[in-house]
Amino acid sequence: MKGNTIYSRFKEIVGMTPDAPAVIEEDRTVSYSQLDSMADSILAKFIDTKPEYVGIVMSHGAEQIGAMLAVLKSGAGYIPAEPSLPQERIDYMMQAAGVKLIINDNYCRDLKAPGEELSDRSTPDGVAYVLYTSGTSGKPKGVVVENHSVVNYARAFESEFHIGRGDVMLQFSVCSFDIFVEEVFGSLLNGAAISIPPRAVHNGSLPGLMRFVERHGVTIVDGFPYLLAEMNKLPGIPKCIRLLISGGDVIRASYITNLRSRGVKIYNTYGPSETTVCSNYYRVDNAEPLADGTFPVGKAISGVEVRILDSNLHEVPPGETGEICISGEGVSRGYLGNPPEQNNFVTLPDGRRMYSSGDLGYQLPDGNIAFLRRRDDQVMILGKRVEPDEVENVLNTCPCVERGIVRAFLDDNGLHYLVAYLIPGNGCTLHDVKEWLSSRLSDFMVPEFFVKMKEIPITNRGKVRVDVLPVVMKEGGV
Repeated sequence: MKGNTIYSRFKEIVGMTPDAPAVIEEDRTVSYSQLDSMADSILAKFIDTKPEYVGIVMSHGAEQIGAMLAVLKSGAGYIPAEPSLPQERIDYMMQAAGVKLIINDNYCRDLKAPGEELSDRSTPDGVAYVLYTSGTSGKPKGVVVENHSVVNYARAFESEFHIGRGDVMLQFSVCSFDIFVEEVFGSLLNGAAISIPPRAVHNGSLPGLMRFVERHGVTIVDGFPYLLAEMNKLPGIPKCIRLLISGGDVIRASYITNLRSRGVKIYNTYGPSETTVCSNYYRVDNAEPLADGTFPVGKAISGVEVRILDSNLHEVPPGETGEICISGEGVSRGYLGNPPEQNNFVTLPDGRRMYSSGDLGYQLPDGNIAFLRRRDDQVMILGKRVEPDEVENVLNTCPCVERGIVRAFLDDNGLHYLVAYLIPGNGCTLHDVKEWLSSRLSDFMVPEFFVKMKEIPITNRGKVRVDVLPVVMKEGGV
């Protein structure tokens, strides 16, 4: 794969196994050659415009994957968004990137094959995609990932998990998260297929999803640890599954008590979006948890270096706490628009770029890394990164809120949840506030609890006194 782009590597697979299944839907299977032709048909519609970025706001399916490949082949980067996101958030993302073309479901209807195969304009250092994550400024920030980083990740993914022809990966994640990149390109750049459930199955019961998995011979399921925790409660899982991958948040031994005896390999993965999907892997089905019931995040993947550093960027001895810092092929270009967080990207004396994750951890005697906590206030809600400051900023733009703050707390199982404290204006209702937030934030960012306050307690220096805020207790659950 060395020197490849995402599309050129995909094209190699097309040449090797043109008739192998690439995308498996409930009632349709699209081969590698058919998916490549679909990408060309979509590309033919905008080939002469030469965009820098293209928005993709589509339902999940072969056409969505074809549109991404078309954009990549054109040499542009794609910006994905779920159609269910608040329109204001979609608009912000697209406008911030200067997007002039958005591909939706209608755009991909009645496609016509181009007269000849279109040229591949992608380059290894060219942008592949931009993923938006929660930002402290009150606006999401876009992480710019290059082609070579994704190709390296696909190579590392195959090296660890031995994925290839005959494997079927469940495509279950939303398109704006790293797990989607892992599901799609970790599979398609290694000759495996992805299987995409229809919306009714995706949004339905877990037993219904498992029936879909069994029908289509899914061998790999990738998701947040909460999916594994729910699968752990089932009396059994489909025998076709050989591998379960957990990422996006801490996995606990209690989540996999039954799954460990089902004969499947289970992995914990770690890595921020800024370093292309994952930087570390750790197998947990045959391992003992740490004292707190969690598992290590493991060792660096191929092409990536992970070190524990102090504030002066000096490596700390094993066992001592420091910041998890990542360098190598996975480090992204940075953020669109050069926000303050761009300072987390550092150029090392040897010219390599490094990302300071803001995560604290330590190295175990065997070389594996254990994650401890965030250095700042950032938290994970249902496996997704959330800056309470962003939610708080949006809360304070609500016309009927005089003052509001948002804080994160831990439930009995160590999972974060958000509480909003607000001084409402005259006639302000909870419905008004939640509607305002829901129209501007993703669902998982809207606080679970709201507390009406007469005043916000502050110190003499004007800082919020978190210690005297009433805490809404939440029973542990996944």
